[in-house]
Amino acid sequence: MKLMIASDIHGSALWCGKMLDAFERGGFDKLLLLGDLLYHGPRNPLPEGHDPKAVADMLNSVKDRLLCVRGNCDCEVDQMMLRFPVLGEYAWIYADGCQLFATHGHVHNKETPPPLPEGSFLLNGHFHIPEITKAEGFTYVNCGSVALPKNGTPHSYAVFDGGEFTLKEL
Repeated sequence: MKLMIASDIHGSALWCGKMLDAFERGGFDKLLLLGDLLYHGPRNPLPEGHDPKAVADMLNSVKDRLLCVRGNCDCEVDQMMLRFPVLGEYAWIYADGCQLFATHGHVHNKETPPPLPEGSFLLNGHFHIPEITKAEGFTYVNCGSVALPKNGTPHSYAVFDGGEFTLKEL
């Protein structure tokens, strides 16, 4: 299974469009979204191209190809706009012989992992900084941020293909 993993769109129609273009060009089976889809949050500036309704429309157009978990900025009113489930706190994905634990990162992350089976992968967004790191017993993958990268990192996403992860720039 070839997955595109992205997070932290924060209502930017501009960057959501670029993400969906990369999704279509990349021949992915599914797009896994790790939360913070529509709202920018009180600690973040408004992202370039801020238009949460347009983001909802764009994501709804590919709803059958999405998997999603809830971010700390996502809430019940967002679910009213979106035609795919967005309020699950985490998801286990089994693909290519790998166990992937997908969550936003504000609760479970590299510093506070959930109980994970040996050799599994912990997937996060939340920190807006892309990273792939071997940790004790698991591999940590942060896809970075689609719309609001931090610390000079690029607008980014991760790819899972054939049991391997890579980081990509939008």
